[in-house]
Amino acid sequence: GDAETVADAVRRLGVPVWLAGGARGLLGRQDALQLRHKRGKALAEADLVILAGVPADFRLGYGRSIGKHARIMAVGVDKRALVKNRVPSLPIPADPGRFLVRLAKRCEAGASANDRAPWLAMLRERDIRRDREVVELAAVEAPPINPLAACLAIEAAMADDATIVVDGGDFVATAAYTVRPRRALGWLDPGVFGTLGVGAGFAIAAAVERPDSEVWLLYGDGAAGFSLIEFDTCVRHGLAVIAVIGNDASWTQIARDQVTFLGDDVGTVLARTDYDQVAAGLGAVGLIARSIEEVPAVLAEAKRVAAAGRPVVVNLHIGRTAFRDGSLSM
Repeated sequence: GDAETVADAVRRLGVPVWLAGGARGLLGRQDALQLRHKRGKALAEADLVILAGVPADFRLGYGRSIGKHARIMAVGVDKRALVKNRVPSLPIPADPGRFLVRLAKRCEAGASANDRAPWLAMLRERDIRRDREVVELAAVEAPPINPLAACLAIEAAMADDATIVVDGGDFVATAAYTVRPRRALGWLDPGVFGTLGVGAGFAIAAAVERPDSEVWLLYGDGAAGFSLIEFDTCVRHGLAVIAVIGNDASWTQIARDQVTFLGDDVGTVLARTDYDQVAAGLGAVGLIARSIEEVPAVLAEAKRVAAAGRPVVVNLHIGRTAFRDGSLSM
């Protein structure tokens, strides 16, 4: 069914939910059932797990993240993917959204939902604690700008109707952890294989489809190299995209663990390029922030420029933290 119908079904089921990929935002910015942190711990504790359109791939430890005694319902249109890596208790070849809608109609809320209340409360408390930890980590010095602090500032600046496009590795993964999509079909990313380069195309499409909404494009500086030239397109067609480039002069997603494992940063080093000047050369507005104190005013100016109908690129000079160390899937 459509996104709102699926969201309603999920709420009626009353189960804790973690959203991934294009499903982010399905339940809005805040929802009592929607959780963001400590997913692995919850999966290890659960007695029943519904994988709705999510295969048991590296994101779930190839199925090992789920407790060995848990019953698993795997739902998806690809029959082969349903049984890869970890064979589910019940493979269901079906559209995941339609399945959830039908399941909600078959299930009685009542006592079973009430029985889950203590566990849901515990999961929410974990989320709250982790959010507090993130705020504390964002306050750690990581010059020029702590990327966590930058992402929290972006989260605070975005309009309630924002459509969010992300294209990158380390900076984008940090944003996925901290920025809350506002609505269903309001988050576009490079997909499970991290297919970089989609950013500008996705943002252009979003701006054309939703001309009255804020469209944000969060770039890693490596990924920006694939499509920043498309701001020429945005200028020519009057598409007021707000792009923020997390500029740490590195392919940091790779550098983190490559340097740890191999002791060599070859192929990961970039320059802290003047992307704001590149944007200005293409006819867009270019802004720059080199300290966290500058960020709120720069983002406010970017929003003002976009509201006036011009595309804008923010060159955000970020530093490095240990927040995502060990995140590379091997």
